[in-house]
Amino acid sequence: MVAAMVFLVILVTQVSASRVCPKCGKMKVPYPLSTDGNCGDPRYRIYCKNGVLEFMSAPGFHYEILSINPKANKLVIRPPQIEENTCYSSDLGQGGLLLDDKLPFNVSTRNTVMLFNCSDNVLLSPLNCSSSSFCRQFEEATEGCGCKGTLCCHFLKDASMTSHRIRVRLGGCTAYTSVVDKKPGDPIDLWNFGIELQWLPPF
Repeated sequence: MVAAMVFLVILVTQVSASRVCPKCGKMKVPYPLSTDGNCGDPRYRIYCKNGVLEFMSAPGFHYEILSINPKANKLVIRPPQIEENTCYSSDLGQGGLLLDDKLPFNVSTRNTVMLFNCSDNVLLSPLNCSSSSFCRQFEEATEGCGCKGTLCCHFLKDASMTSHRIRVRLGGCTAYTSVVDKKPGDPIDLWNFGIELQWLPPF
């Protein structure tokens, strides 16, 4: 019985290894992530475009993958650019980040999300929209300068919120960014800008 179990583990490991996708540029693509139909698991689809790995949202917007941690089943994508001289995220037309809830990816709980150019309705929410909100520091940075003086807020993406979207819209908040695993008191030059996604392991 023990020998059979050991054989099964070895077999599964060998099958997984044989299905690992080739590198995309300098970045490894660990199983079960898949860049084409011949490797990985197709439910974990990501894209290799000109040597750059990308994650595609449900509406079809592509986000650059900055890092992958296969042991933790997590990857980090680059937040959308906030368009120069405006306070609109580049994915505003898609309503922000929206994941397909039928796929095994979700937004992790280690993201501190900052929203910008918000309507007054956001003040009815439990978000931190005070003068001490982290978003005020981002407004002083180059990318955030177009949002300076707008109503902004931040929140920690926790388990009580939907794990498949970060929403922006006209009439709500029109721009956002995110920092992974932000520590209290960290200056902005130590912020790890990104949106951490996690995936469920294959069955």
